[in-house]
Amino acid sequence: MAEQREVEQAIREWFQTLERCVRQVDYQTARQTFAPDVLSFGTRADVVAGLDALVANQWSGIWPNIRDFTINLDQLNWGTSADLAWGIVTWDSTGFHRDGTSFPRPGRATVIFERRHGRWLAIHTHFSLFPGTPPSTHGATGQRG
Repeated sequence: MAEQREVEQAIREWFQTLERCVRQVDYQTARQTFAPDVLSFGTRADVVAGLDALVANQWSGIWPNIRDFTINLDQLNWGTSADLAWGIVTWDSTGFHRDGTSFPRPGRATVIFERRHGRWLAIHTHFSLFPGTPPSTHGATGQRG
């Protein structure tokens, strides 16, 4: 039972770290929470293999162009088996139309974790927007993301 609580706490802390990193556009700290061989797809990127590709094809095009990224940890669903775990959450953010006006940009995420050397690292992430949400965000200055 204590181990289950430790895993849940680790997953919650992982999502809290990601939230801070997205808000601060802090790729370096975020990289430390992902496995180098991560496989991902997201709101911008098709399937990408590897952390460098994830940063280049997803994070760098979205994080600077959104605001108020918030993980809804009160809705966290999670599970674990040995050295694998998963977490499912919804999230909210603010996106921007080309003219700079803002819009609600809600979504959901599934993350699969593997315990490596005592740390839970993301080995797969899937971030998607809720249906009907504009697929692009251009940042407050009109950049495309």
